[in-house]
Amino acid sequence: MTVAVSTATIPHLLRELAPQVLGIVMRRYRDFTAAEDAVQESLLAAATQWPGEGLPTNPRAWLVQVAVRRLTDQVRAASARRHREKLVVSLVPPDEQIALAADSEHAVARDDTLEVLFRCCHPALSPSSAIALTLRAVGGLTTAEIARAFLVPEATMAQRISRAKQTIADAGKAFPLPEKLEASLGNVMHVLYLVFNEGYAASAGADLLRADLSGEALRLARLLHRLVPDEPETAGLLALMLLTDARRAARAGKDGEIIPLDRQDRRQWNAAAIAEGIALVSAALQAGKAGPYQIQAAIAAVHDEAASAADTDWPQILGLYEVLLALADSPVVALNHAVAVAMVHGPHAGLARLEAIAGDARLGGHHRVDAVRGHLLERAGDLTGAIASYHRAAGLTASVPERTYLLLRAAELAAGAADPDGANASR
Repeated sequence: MTVAVSTATIPHLLRELAPQVLGIVMRRYRDFTAAEDAVQESLLAAATQWPGEGLPTNPRAWLVQVAVRRLTDQVRAASARRHREKLVVSLVPPDEQIALAADSEHAVARDDTLEVLFRCCHPALSPSSAIALTLRAVGGLTTAEIARAFLVPEATMAQRISRAKQTIADAGKAFPLPEKLEASLGNVMHVLYLVFNEGYAASAGADLLRADLSGEALRLARLLHRLVPDEPETAGLLALMLLTDARRAARAGKDGEIIPLDRQDRRQWNAAAIAEGIALVSAALQAGKAGPYQIQAAIAAVHDEAASAADTDWPQILGLYEVLLALADSPVVALNHAVAVAMVHGPHAGLARLEAIAGDARLGGHHRVDAVRGHLLERAGDLTGAIASYHRAAGLTASVPERTYLLLRAAELAAGAADPDGANASR
């Protein structure tokens, strides 16, 4: 039995189901690389067949069945005929050697996404490899998107993912869940944070937002918080996502153009998400030692609590960024800190701070350095320098909305410089 479905909804459904199906197939066959390949083939089959044939009654079971068939075919093709049935059976633990038809209903009833997440972030893998592999297997990001999130070349990231898969293949079976989840918790949270960021501000393409990614990151963050409710940082991560995502409806205009924070219509912000996020981070901060996600959530809360841009408590934000810098050696945090310095101590102080960190190799070629420089030069009254910086930033970003925003800002400044009386009158 099938159900008619809009073609536009299929990619979102497949993104949601992919890690769940991978978890089921991994649980059965204990081979990450083979399972991922089989699941990718099942997703391709679904993307090809479902638009014309309709959605199966149980899409996840359909994908599991197709993936298992693909995996079985791969095993048989790679084995001598006289050994193939024995090899297929040997891949499945004795307690799971039951017919797929009888087992499929039970198998697809549980969501294995978090289990896949923790397996991919096992301490046996280096943190960078675990995060990259999980973004690929669970988050559904492309290698190019992951590379931009890590500020490294795409070729470097492709090698990192390949090595992670090889490590798992060399082990001969999927890694078991670590006995102490805390050993992988930091990697798991970082993965979800990167997936959320890619959804909230897409690093490439024509769309500013990828709600499927940010929504999935939020869903997984909720599951993770329920799994380890006594860990303040999981609450901080969920709070950070809620407080940031609360502004999503006001981030873009009717034509998809970027609306910066200080120009957003705050009536469009999600008050319920803000209240939930503030409650979460407040409780987390009272529970013990503050971590980076809690501090970032606190910064987001200060922004969200301000009735207008002019009412923003920038001294408090600056203090929080200084705490955050002591906890996290991140060039992106340092950039944001430079903006906060400018808002409290003036644009020249912010520019001095920016130039002190602009040489960080991790920021090489990243458009945000010139975007921040352009913003601070504009505030300092150096319109020529700001225009040049905005143009450089526009040439470096792969995001169409961001490029459009930067070029438009440069054009507005150029027009203002040509007609200073008109520019002054509009400010």
